[in-house]
Amino acid sequence: MDYVSTRGGAEKLDFAGVLLAGLASDGGLYMPESWPVFSKTELRALRGLPYAELAARVMAPFIGDAIPSVALQAMCRSAYAGFAHPAVVPLVQVGTGCFALELFHGPTLAFKDLALQLAGHLFEYVLKARDERVCIVGATSGDTGSAAIEAMAGRARIDITILHPEGKTSEVQRRQMTTMRADNVMNIAVEGNFDDCQDIVKALFADGAFRSEVKLSAVNSINFARIAAQIPYYVAAALALGAPDAPVAISVPTGNFGNVLAAWAASRMGIPVQKFIVASNRNDILVRFLAGNDMSIQGVAPSLSPSMDIQVSSNFERLLFEFLGRNDEKTRYVMASFRDTGKMPVPDTVWRAIRREFVGFTLSDKATLAEIARTYREAGYLADPHTAIGLAAARAFGPVGTNVIVAATAHPAKFPDAMAQAVDFRPPLPPHLADLYERDEYFTRAPNDWTNIAGRVRNFVNRNA
Repeated sequence: MDYVSTRGGAEKLDFAGVLLAGLASDGGLYMPESWPVFSKTELRALRGLPYAELAARVMAPFIGDAIPSVALQAMCRSAYAGFAHPAVVPLVQVGTGCFALELFHGPTLAFKDLALQLAGHLFEYVLKARDERVCIVGATSGDTGSAAIEAMAGRARIDITILHPEGKTSEVQRRQMTTMRADNVMNIAVEGNFDDCQDIVKALFADGAFRSEVKLSAVNSINFARIAAQIPYYVAAALALGAPDAPVAISVPTGNFGNVLAAWAASRMGIPVQKFIVASNRNDILVRFLAGNDMSIQGVAPSLSPSMDIQVSSNFERLLFEFLGRNDEKTRYVMASFRDTGKMPVPDTVWRAIRREFVGFTLSDKATLAEIARTYREAGYLADPHTAIGLAAARAFGPVGTNVIVAATAHPAKFPDAMAQAVDFRPPLPPHLADLYERDEYFTRAPNDWTNIAGRVRNFVNRNA
């Protein structure tokens, strides 16, 4: 399997090359040259498999010859062995035709663990085979940082720096990042919001000399390896609910668009999906786009669901590329206009085509608290603020007679203050995190200045020189 850039100016790479590169050299995002398709017979054969085996089989076409299948299967088994639930990604019914796909049973209690626990093994395998090392730099709106650090800490061939917006994650999210003490980990609190952190990461990748000097790589969902590792849980959930012989709908709490893109990719591979529901908080750029072709940047407003406090959804570029007929020249023009003007000029024909598959939904903080309380009262199910928005979106837009999969993206204990407001108690953290509030924190503060961050990263990489 070869990969091409959405902007057409970067060389083709295989999966191993994409894993290490992260962002394409032309600023675009890598996409598979073609989508693998499973027949109905092949999909039915996946039913009932242990999750690790299913994940390896679904990912195999994306990896191609870059990693032997036996090695991939072993890595999947190792990556998911420590998850707290034997099913890894259990489905829990929370209403008529509504199922929460619990993606938070990994070590950092968020869906990012499903991809990043495996990514740690993939990086280690490829780097060892090539006798190389990399410097990973990532931005986080809350959950990616802790999941990436948990997956990469202590790995001999990797240095990792995570940028988070100071004061704009939950305390649990912050402490999960900053209490990790490992020689190859650096945490930086940036004076700004998530989009600022993400812009810094993109600026570092755009500096070719710096990128080459520190051997820069990424674990954000700009790295297609992340998307590839998220597709299997949608396949597993849909199969459990009757696919490929019955369609499903999928509701995803959405910030950077990577998780819902993985759901869409599952449909390209043969899973019948009747509707994709994009669930958002007050930072509703995707909802405004789907409602009226208004992809325009507004200020980021803090919310009870901080992982979705985003205005620039990087992975939307991948969907745009597809709906523009994989025309990299048009994609490059649209993205350049978005960068220069803050408004994305999506042709009406493309917008209407996207609307046939996607619908947007937004919920205020007050309504989010009410949804948490309602779900707990009526179904006995405790949903974190992000999942609650996904559940409300499913009730609003789930097609009648079709089972709806709601991505339950985080454990409610990660947002104790919001839960206390909604249900009058704070869910306890699991035993392995019970002392989180007593652990020492290790991080530095930095201005919203990519050159400042570049200097810190360079010094970190060269610390032992």
